[in-house]
Amino acid sequence: MSASGGTKAIVAALGANLAIAAAKFVAFAFSGSSSMLAEGVHSIADSGNQGLLLLGGKKAKRAATAEHPFGYGRERYIYGFLVSIVLFTIGGVFALYEGYEKIHDPHALDNWYWPVGVLVFAIIAEGFSFRTAIKESNELRGTQTWAQFVRRAKAPELPVVLLEDFGALVGLVLALGGVGLTMATGDGVWDGIGTMCIGALLVLIALVLAAETKSLLLGEAAGPEQVAKIRAAVVDGTVVTRVIHMRTLHLGPDELLVAAKIAVQHDDTATEIANAINAAEARIREAVPIARVIYLEPDIYNEATAAAGTDPSKTPGGE
Repeated sequence: MSASGGTKAIVAALGANLAIAAAKFVAFAFSGSSSMLAEGVHSIADSGNQGLLLLGGKKAKRAATAEHPFGYGRERYIYGFLVSIVLFTIGGVFALYEGYEKIHDPHALDNWYWPVGVLVFAIIAEGFSFRTAIKESNELRGTQTWAQFVRRAKAPELPVVLLEDFGALVGLVLALGGVGLTMATGDGVWDGIGTMCIGALLVLIALVLAAETKSLLLGEAAGPEQVAKIRAAVVDGTVVTRVIHMRTLHLGPDELLVAAKIAVQHDDTATEIANAINAAEARIREAVPIARVIYLEPDIYNEATAAAGTDPSKTPGGE
């Protein structure tokens, strides 16, 4: 996995979640808090998710084969999608079930200081993990808002870790609120309500992650800035006079496919056109280094023919 894949953030989150999960289960054993049990399962699910992200990054590095000529870059998207499923089924659904059971059969907490102490520790540990994810994301985010970054990021790891850590911190606050109200009122229903809120939060985050990774799995084009750079790099003004139409597709977070029909002069020789295409490919790779698979098809531009074919105004990269 490349540095941009957020390996440091994933490892930080994995270490924090394993420590937090152990502490939460100890607190559940001593207090009987359903919020602690739900949060413990949540942390186990998060730890598994980080393991899946690391595994996906490793598998994505495999070289292309005859059966998979474009490589395995999309493995990272597949494992990112699996993360959303794990978060939904193990984390969210379990928390909703446990909260429902606690509301219907409430009981007071034993040894309240265990869950409170563990929650404070967990908030500190998750805060460290969240800070690491924010720091790595800021290196790539640029001027984008956080919502835009999560929506447009082509590498799934950082958005996944960001949303997981954010959800974990909010969930811990909800758990602390449920435990606190249970302590104050002596009514265990509040612990169940806190657990239900945690489950609803996890399901919501899982749905967001599933929608984003589904879009990546279906295949997303390069961003507008990259498309503009590619179009500018293709045209040399001498042999290649314009881009008739163009398609881009992410084969993985760090690999982009570019396919374009380009306009050349009608009296250019085959050698001149071949040299111009080779030069255009070099310029594209210099302008957008992740553009590693490039197909350029020369053609004689004709307005009538272009109007009868693919509509350039509806084609990304067209004129």
